[in-house]
Amino acid sequence: MADLLLELFSEEIPARMQARAVADLKKLVTDGLVDAGLTYASAAGFATPRRLCLTIEGLLSESPNVREERKGPRVGVPEKALEGFLRGVGLTVEQLEIRDDKKGQTYFAVMEKAGRPASDIIAEVVPHVVRSFPWPKSMRWGAGPLRWVRPLQSILCVLSTADGTEVVNFDVDGIESANLTAGHRFHAPAWFSVNSFDQYQAELKTAFVMLDADERADHIWEDARNMAFASGLEVVSDAALLAEVAGLVEWPVVLMGDIADDFLDLPVEVLQTSMREHQKFFSVRNPKTGRIEKFITVANRETADQGATILAGNQKVLFARLSDAKFFWENDLRLSLDDMTTKLSNVTFHNRLGTQAERIARIASLARDIAPIIGADVDLTELAAKVAKADLSSEMVYEFPELQGIMGKYYAQKAGLDPSVAKACETHYSPLGPSDAVPNEPVSIAVALADKLDTLTGFWAIDEKPTGSKDPFALRRAALGVIRLILENNVRFNLSGYIDAELVKHKIFHDRNTDAAKEEFLETELLHEIADHGVFGAALQAVLDAVLKKGKEEFSGDQAWLEHLVENIPESCTNLLGFFHDRLKVYLRDKGVSHDVIDACLAMPNNDDFVLLVNRAEALQGFVRTDDGTNLLQGFKRANNILNAEEKKDGVSYELDPDVKFAEDDSEKALFAALDVAHVAISTALKVEDFTAAMAAMASLRKPIDVFFEAVQVNSENQMVRRNRLCLLNRIRNVMGQIADFTWIEG
Repeated sequence: MADLLLELFSEEIPARMQARAVADLKKLVTDGLVDAGLTYASAAGFATPRRLCLTIEGLLSESPNVREERKGPRVGVPEKALEGFLRGVGLTVEQLEIRDDKKGQTYFAVMEKAGRPASDIIAEVVPHVVRSFPWPKSMRWGAGPLRWVRPLQSILCVLSTADGTEVVNFDVDGIESANLTAGHRFHAPAWFSVNSFDQYQAELKTAFVMLDADERADHIWEDARNMAFASGLEVVSDAALLAEVAGLVEWPVVLMGDIADDFLDLPVEVLQTSMREHQKFFSVRNPKTGRIEKFITVANRETADQGATILAGNQKVLFARLSDAKFFWENDLRLSLDDMTTKLSNVTFHNRLGTQAERIARIASLARDIAPIIGADVDLTELAAKVAKADLSSEMVYEFPELQGIMGKYYAQKAGLDPSVAKACETHYSPLGPSDAVPNEPVSIAVALADKLDTLTGFWAIDEKPTGSKDPFALRRAALGVIRLILENNVRFNLSGYIDAELVKHKIFHDRNTDAAKEEFLETELLHEIADHGVFGAALQAVLDAVLKKGKEEFSGDQAWLEHLVENIPESCTNLLGFFHDRLKVYLRDKGVSHDVIDACLAMPNNDDFVLLVNRAEALQGFVRTDDGTNLLQGFKRANNILNAEEKKDGVSYELDPDVKFAEDDSEKALFAALDVAHVAISTALKVEDFTAAMAAMASLRKPIDVFFEAVQVNSENQMVRRNRLCLLNRIRNVMGQIADFTWIEG
C-alpha cells in the first residue's frame, strides 16, 4: 500500500472558489486512479489561498493484472471484417483462439495486461487533471497554453510506501513535479522538502500556514468572540463571511477596531452590510443597546506593533465607506415615501408587465381584497402595499440591493407610519427560501401574498413559465412562498378566484389602450365578481352578462374581448394552480406524505384551499398507515375493481342507490347498515373539517366490508340481486369518496 501527497501551489485562489476546487481535485484524481485500477482507503482535500492539497491513503502500489476476453467474428468471414477486429484488439490472427459457439466456430481474443506501478499511473492522471481543471474562471500567463485560476508556480507530488518515499516525476507545461513547497508568503517564504502528509502539515504549521480551512475558521471565530467578550460586546454571527475570510488568509490574526461616533446612529443593517460587503469585517454589537460599535478584521500576518498599523489603515478606509453610507441615508430621509414611490413610475419591472408603479397599484388592490380574509386592517394594508417598494428608488438600496425591504422599514418609521406598515415593508419579500421565516402579522401577510401572486399571475399571463431547471424570475420560490404564507398562518380562502382576477388585470393592462381605459375597467364590478366566483366557462359568462346588463353599455363593444377572456383565462388559471400543486407536493413529501395520498386529496373539490387540502392529506396519510387503513384500502380496491370490470362488460353504470330489501345475506344487510351510519358520520365530520372523526367513521367499515366479501358472491345468478350488489359496491366507493379519491392510492 502507498500514500499519495499532491499539492498545487499558485498565486492567491479566490476564497469563493476554494471549496469547489478541493472537491473537484479530489473527485478528478481519485476517479482517474480508480479507472486505472488503483483503489484506495481514504482521501481528503485541503485549500489555502495559495495551495490546493490532496492526500490519499491506502493506495494500491500497482494496478492488478487484467485478463480480458473479446468475442470476434465467425470463422470464414470476409478478410476485411477480420482485419478490423484485429486492429481493435491489437493482435494477429495467430494469437486468436477459435471456439465453438451457437452459430459455429468463432474467433476470441484473449488479452492479458500486466499491472502498472502506481507512480506511472499517477504521472498520467495528475497532468491530465491539471490541464483540464474546471475552474469557473481561469487565466493564461507567459507563452504556454496552461490555464489555471492564478499562475501555477509548483507541483508537489510524492508517493510513500513501506520502502520509502519517491517523487512522482512528470511535467506540466514546464512545471516539473518535486517534493518542495513553501510556507507563509511573509513569515516563512523559504522552500522546504516533505516526505509525507503528516510532515507536510506539521511543517506548514511551523511555517505559519494553517492547512485546514475549518481550523482557520474556528480559530478566527474563537479569537473574535473572546475579544468582543472582553469588551462586553458580542460578534454578530455570519457563517458565510466566516467561510470567506477563512479562505483569504493562511495565518489568521484577529484584530478589533473602533467605528467612529459619527456612524453609530446609522441603521444596524447598513453598518453590517457596508462592512461585510466592502471590507469583509465582522460586526461587533452591544447586547444592551443592539448598536454596532466595533468591528473585527482578520489579517494574514503578525506584526511588531500588534496590528496597530493594519487597524489604522482599515479604519481609514472604513471611515470613507461609512461616510458614503451616511450620505445616502441622509439624502433618502429628505424624500417622502410618496416621492420615492413616484420615482418608480420611471422604473420598468418587466417590459411586458409595466413599471414598478403600475405593479404597486395592482398589488395594493389585491392586498386590499385579501386583507379582510386575514383579519388585517384594510386601509393599513393598502397603505403598506403602496409604500412597501418605495425604497427601491432610494440611494441606499441602489448601493446595497440586499437591503431592499429593510430600508423600507426605516423610511416608514421615520415617516411616522403605523408599525404594522413598517413591518410589512420589511417582510413582504419573505419567505425567500424554505428556511426563511414567514411573516405572521396580518398586514404583512396580506402584502406578501399580494406581491407574490401578482408576480406569478403576471408571468403566467405573458407565458413566461419556468421550463426544466430554468427559472429566471424565481417563480418556483414565489409559489412556495405563497404556500408557506397560507399554511403557516392558517389562511383560509380559495385561491383560484384571486388568480382569475389577477389574470384579468394583466389582460386589461395588455389590451386596453390608455391608462384611463385601464383604470375605468378596473373600477367595474367584474373583478370583484371574479374574485368571488372564479373564471370557469359558463360561470364567467354569467358574470359578464350580469355586468353588461347592469347598464355597462360603454363596454358593449368589448364583447369579443370578453369572450376571449372566457376562452383563455380558465386554462391559465388551471395551469397556474397545477404549478402550485406541484410545489405543494414537494412541500408535503418533505413532511412524510406520500405522492399517491397527495393525488387522492388533490382530486377532491376545493383543492385550491391549501389549509383544507393539507389537513385532509395529513389525516389520510396517518389513516392509511394503520392496520384498519391498509385493510380497508384493500377492500375498497376489490370493490372498485369488480365494479369497473362489470360496468365495462355490461356497458352500464351501477350508480343507482341499492335497496336493502334485495339483500339475501346477513353480512349484506350489515354492510347496508354500516354504510348508512358511516355516510352520516363522515359527512357530519367533514362539515366541521374534523378529519380525525371522519377517518374513525371510515375505519368502522373495515369489518363489514371484509365479512361481506367472505360471505357473498357479488355476481349472483339472480340478476336483480347482482345489480343490487354492484350498486352496493358503488355505494362503498361513494361513502369513502367523501374523504378522498381512493382510486389514486397505491395499495
